[in-house]
Amino acid sequence: MKISIIIPVYNEERYILEILKRVNSQKKNYDLEIIVNDDASTDNSLKILKENHHLYDKLIEGKVNKGKGYAIISALNYVNGEYLLIQDADLEYNPKDYSQLFSPILKLDADVVYGSRFQGSDPKRILYFKNRFANFILSLLVSILTNINFSDVETGYKLIKTNILKSLKLTEKTFAIEIEITMKLAKQNLKFYEVGISYNGRTYEEGKKIMFKDGLIALYKIFYYKFFN
Repeated sequence: MKISIIIPVYNEERYILEILKRVNSQKKNYDLEIIVNDDASTDNSLKILKENHHLYDKLIEGKVNKGKGYAIISALNYVNGEYLLIQDADLEYNPKDYSQLFSPILKLDADVVYGSRFQGSDPKRILYFKNRFANFILSLLVSILTNINFSDVETGYKLIKTNILKSLKLTEKTFAIEIEITMKLAKQNLKFYEVGISYNGRTYEEGKKIMFKDGLIALYKIFYYKFFN
């Protein structure tokens, strides 16, 4: 079974080479297709990517920065795997957790697998309370409105059957795509699974990009995709 890994990249020169090495190392265990989409980085990310082309299968070069959502949507055109996993380029999510993520699709025929930062016994770096509380509120609200028990709707690790994800006709160009994906999936009769993962969260000084306003936008999008889309 081929699994496609989409890696959206924007100004990740400090981490991109290491994450590529970690993802590529998993090819010895799984049939992986690695697709990297550079969203018009202004640092040396693209240069590093071109110098290490042996670590991935496809590089997409964006000319204008349009956001994580756009990077994911545009990469879908190149996906050949039966399943698709979104892999952030910032080392917050560790490819060593692929065994946990892939288990439900290999053993239980799952349609969707979410890697939860708040489940399991794997190490989690403790950082911002406000971010954790905001995610708790968003996850609780989504769970209430969809009647599906999510513990981490904002997780970067979402593993989904490719044909299902493509059928959603995604439109969000920013971080709001996380909510769009979840709310649209929840409207279908799918087999959802959640597994615990490790998490090495970054500080803003280390390059963390998601901001308070993104939480407010996510809150609005939950109601939008529940009642108006």
